[in-house]
Amino acid sequence: MGRKKGVAEFEETAPDDFDPASPYKDPVAMLEMREHIVREKWIDIEKAKILRDKVRWCYRIEGVNHLQKCRHLVRQYLDATRGIGWGKDGRHPSLHGPKVEEIDSE
Repeated sequence: MGRKKGVAEFEETAPDDFDPASPYKDPVAMLEMREHIVREKWIDIEKAKILRDKVRWCYRIEGVNHLQKCRHLVRQYLDATRGIGWGKDGRHPSLHGPKVEEIDSE
């Protein structure tokens, strides 16, 4: 008795047959969509952790100049942490991201 060799296979894209208007119509597609959303959230969380480690490293290396030298990493980290997590405030995930400024054209 041994483990199966190879890598676990899963779809990297959202399921095609999922209907957001009636999510309980197809329970298999609903569960696949849930797994897809969870997987994408974990990927975003891990990317933010990597950026956090880069910011820590930059702060240690740059010393007193860290405010100027690490600013770009801090901005990347703050942008990466917006909208990720498991908030239960009922908002759609698209509303959790950074605010988009509207441009008025006249």
